[in-house]
Amino acid sequence: MGCCCSTSTSKKVNRPGYEDPTVLASETPFTVSEVDALYELYLKLSNSIIQDGLIHKEEFQLALFRNENKKNLFADRLFDLFDVKRNGVIEFDEFVRSLGVFHPNAALGDKIALIVAVAFRLYDLRQTGYIEREELKEMVSALLHESDLFLSDEMIESIVDKTFKDADTKDDGRIDEDEWKAFVSQHPSLIKNMTLPYLKDITLTFPSFVARTQVEDT
Repeated sequence: MGCCCSTSTSKKVNRPGYEDPTVLASETPFTVSEVDALYELYLKLSNSIIQDGLIHKEEFQLALFRNENKKNLFADRLFDLFDVKRNGVIEFDEFVRSLGVFHPNAALGDKIALIVAVAFRLYDLRQTGYIEREELKEMVSALLHESDLFLSDEMIESIVDKTFKDADTKDDGRIDEDEWKAFVSQHPSLIKNMTLPYLKDITLTFPSFVARTQVEDT
């Protein structure tokens, strides 16, 4: 029995990005048992399309949006946020640490820092270091479309105008990181939206995907 456990542990350690659950638990809001459970979820996600134990963009999009092929600007940018190492896949350590920031118990400072990062990596499409008006409009339109919400161009323009009026304090037609951080600090609802309550019970994480894979496994 001891030999089997050793082999199982060795297989985990040899996986790219695998770290001891106690280390990951000490650096995230998750407990050791939750990290172990996240590992089981990670295995399901990382072998759903490509059997290599790594989460590829198609698998990430399938888990979150139930579609592996549809071009999705939001999914692409969110994947980039998780892919910290910039190697085209999400490894286990990246998976846990990225999800940890969305945990309801994550530190407020971490959430504000994440929102700043998310905003610039989601909305700064041309990677200029600023959120420009057309970039914001493009991403808002993409998010609304993905949510099956269809607003008139006039309403989208109104959303963009309101955001820039509140956030662009330098009035130069673009939002820099300092302006966005100040804007987020003044709008707590944005922080609330960066919380995933079901992470308190990780068995509910990616519920549609887990339910589907359980049916497929039977």
